[in-house]
Amino acid sequence: GVVMQQYKTDQEAFWAGEFGAEYIDRNKGDELLASNLSFFSKALAKAHKLDSCIEFGANIGLNLRALRLLYPTLDQYAIEINRVAVTELSSVIALKNIFQESILDFKPDRTWDLVLIKGVLIHINPHFLLQVYETLYRVTNRYLLVCEYYNPSPIAISYRGHEGRLFKRDFAGEILEKYPDLKLIDYGFAYH
Repeated sequence: GVVMQQYKTDQEAFWAGEFGAEYIDRNKGDELLASNLSFFSKALAKAHKLDSCIEFGANIGLNLRALRLLYPTLDQYAIEINRVAVTELSSVIALKNIFQESILDFKPDRTWDLVLIKGVLIHINPHFLLQVYETLYRVTNRYLLVCEYYNPSPIAISYRGHEGRLFKRDFAGEILEKYPDLKLIDYGFAYH
């Protein structure tokens, strides 16, 4: 029989299913790798000594591929909810380093030098953001890199004809406010 995974939010089910699989085909290619490479070399210019990293919502591993070019010895891990994406991701990093689950269910017992979340917080149900912030904070032992659409105040916008699937706000600002021991070492805006 077919077993349906139960998720707490509509957003998780959306990305775990067909839409998440279609996303893969729209977001492939060497141009993307090149622009990621340029992005990460700027974003991590002030980060030093990275031995391990985990990406929250890694999809097929394009960010991790770019990071490996910058840090060839980086021990890479990932969380990814979509099983089709995980299959492709497993050709980028070892399957044993992939947590195939929702970020909302992720309860690791270790930390990483670099915790990366890029274009993922914008898709999380806002009622669960504090929980995700808590997980990001807990698993970071050196750097947390948050790359998301920015808006000074929270707003929801339509995403490819779907409502309640894309939210913009000041994610990094909220995290900094919640965890006063975090220190902002760099930030920037990339147009488009």
